[in-house]
Amino acid sequence: MKTKSGHLSYCTNIHAGKDWSADFENLKTHFPEVKAAISPTEPMGIGLRLSNTASITLADPAAQDEFKRWLQENQAYVFTMNGFPYGEFHHTVVKADVHSPDWTTAARKDYTIRLAQLLTGLLPEAMDGGISTSPLSYRHWFHTADALNAAVEMATMNILEVVKELISIYRETGKLIHLDLEPEPDGVIESGPEYISWYDTQLLRIGIPLIAGTFSLNDQAAESLIKQHLCLCYDVCHFSIGYEDHAAVLEQLKTKGLKVGKIQISAALKGKFSDEAHNQAMLQDFEKFNEPTYLHQVVAKDAAGKLTRYPDLDEALADFHPKAAAEWRAHFHVPVSTDRIGQLYSTRDDIVQVLKLQKQAPFTNHLEVETYTWEVLPEGLKIPIAQSISNELEWVINHAIK
Repeated sequence: MKTKSGHLSYCTNIHAGKDWSADFENLKTHFPEVKAAISPTEPMGIGLRLSNTASITLADPAAQDEFKRWLQENQAYVFTMNGFPYGEFHHTVVKADVHSPDWTTAARKDYTIRLAQLLTGLLPEAMDGGISTSPLSYRHWFHTADALNAAVEMATMNILEVVKELISIYRETGKLIHLDLEPEPDGVIESGPEYISWYDTQLLRIGIPLIAGTFSLNDQAAESLIKQHLCLCYDVCHFSIGYEDHAAVLEQLKTKGLKVGKIQISAALKGKFSDEAHNQAMLQDFEKFNEPTYLHQVVAKDAAGKLTRYPDLDEALADFHPKAAAEWRAHFHVPVSTDRIGQLYSTRDDIVQVLKLQKQAPFTNHLEVETYTWEVLPEGLKIPIAQSISNELEWVINHAIK
């Protein structure tokens, strides 16, 4: 739906679906109920998540035509896609494989180009489209500096091949599509400063001569096109886990002329340590979120502000020392309509801050609630899925956008 702050929707990665048939059935089942609650009379956008398998099926013209008819009949439109998970995302152990195949591979490049071609056909006129994606790879797969540097260079080259395709699409159709790189804990790029550094030292260094040569442009025009088609996915959960200063990150991006393609509206878990009884109760509540499907990285902060990073929640729980931790933040996308869970809190105050900055000086057209953990939430947090999605969107509209 169109709001004063941009197009608002939810990401369909909350629905379990391994192929397009299941994805489409989930949309038919749940989307009309959500739309009736949130946007009964106006068109409502969809943040579409497609696996590689689903994208191949939907590339068939007959499947696309059927989907477009359904969109029209239901006053729906697609303006953003989640191209981060390539394969199955539910009912299987995902963990670090959410990055696989990573950006060093042709498979990731080809999948993303296919998504861009699909979005070109689905995107309404006079609207930009975005595709969020992995921050190159998972950093713990590379055990030496040389291996990591080689992976970053190969990944950057593959991303630039997608940028070339996006430029060609724009020239041929007038449809502006951007690839939105999504930093997250333990990604090769996991913070705002790392994203800006990679953009300066890798993407532009390699990309300007490549794009200039491919399209017969001068360096300034090539740089402008790269910045138009390669943007940042600002996942609020991920940035809050790293205790990042949202206003400072956004100001640094603005200074560099770097764009935000999408705000993913998402909340992490946080807890502040104090006395022994409180600490034990809080650890027990964290343990309830220690499930085996997804990575739940933890960033601990001590009283002096030093950060310690744990690849998963079980490792943080095993290493807890009362005197070494003042606060934990854990990568578990909890419903944004929930503020407190036992002794724990969500980081939804960060959402309010980011959307306030967006309202004051808009920096993107795309707002997407992304709580994909419905199936692995503790039982006390589960309500019917369409109601859960509606509650989150209503909270965003009433408490963060108005």
